[in-house]
Amino acid sequence: MQAAGKVADATYHPRQERFDLMFDMIIGILLASWQLLVEAAPFVLFGFFAAGLLKSFVPEDFVARHLGQSSFGSVIKASLFGVPLPLCSCGVIPAAIGLRKHGASNGASAAFLISTPESGVDSIAITYALLDPIMTVMRPLAAFFTATVTGLCINLLPTDQSPPKDVEEHHADSCCSSTCGEEHQSLPQNLRQRLGAGLKFAFGDLLGDIGKWLLIGILVSGVISFFVPTTFFDHYLSGEYSSLLAMLLIGIPIYICASASTPIAAALVLKGLSPGAALVFLLAGPATNAATLTIIGRFWGKKVTAIYLAAIACCSLLMGWLLNRIYFWTGASISDWVSNGTEHAISPLATFWALLLLALIVRSLWSRSAHH
Repeated sequence: MQAAGKVADATYHPRQERFDLMFDMIIGILLASWQLLVEAAPFVLFGFFAAGLLKSFVPEDFVARHLGQSSFGSVIKASLFGVPLPLCSCGVIPAAIGLRKHGASNGASAAFLISTPESGVDSIAITYALLDPIMTVMRPLAAFFTATVTGLCINLLPTDQSPPKDVEEHHADSCCSSTCGEEHQSLPQNLRQRLGAGLKFAFGDLLGDIGKWLLIGILVSGVISFFVPTTFFDHYLSGEYSSLLAMLLIGIPIYICASASTPIAAALVLKGLSPGAALVFLLAGPATNAATLTIIGRFWGKKVTAIYLAAIACCSLLMGWLLNRIYFWTGASISDWVSNGTEHAISPLATFWALLLLALIVRSLWSRSAHH
């Protein structure tokens, strides 16, 4: 009987150990993800509120009316207009196509197509929450620079023929939400109604577009924080140029919005990734993905697509290299800033903001699924 008991114990303990290990792993990932969510939540909510204000007071045709046919001026304006606008890399495609059809040059519409998903009031806010002030300033500046250079290069090409009519319909089928390709109705004239419509858009449609991806990004950052050792990049990607190229190759093919890429970048920085390599990921990830490049190829042509991809790659690497020089010259440490931001105790108010953000995301996703 004792022997049988020992055999039973021998078969039980390994299973129990595996269960305990799995449980500890899940709890560790969730705790790391929760820490990031709590840190980011108030800034994310503020970013969406600012997006609602933009929606309330910026007319739908404002960008199109100010681009016109001027090659250089239209590219600069398109890059500037795109930086604060909160559109994902999926939703910006129909907007850029609309600008092109309203008379904007290829370069201007391409510039808008780059600066808009690479930056935005929501992603700027979450960048300050999870990274540091230098990255917060550098990210929109790099987006503006990348968009402007790409647009000017594209304008050097002769104008392509009229695009196929089915491009927008094809894109709508693969869009991240049901609202990406729709024409928006004009806002009501009453101030209160405008604010209501803007906030409904921000915490309804926009949060439904981005919220799921933001949570996925935070969960991925929790996985990175739990599994990736702090010496990973020192051992495998210690070279500056190798880390810049690695983040470029990772960022180009995947679909990830600007807000969702930020917590992943923050987790990588904590594991030793250079700030320049993190910026490369933040620029290349939102602006390029396989679906977007396919649609650009159909609408603008292969030459424009090649310049678009090459310019983003070169500008991202250049801005990443420059950012590393800035941190070196100033003596700032992004990893120390990020770790200090995630090590303080969680206050009840911070918990409230995190729970409110989760509730709003669940509500927007539930509402969207109910309409389908």
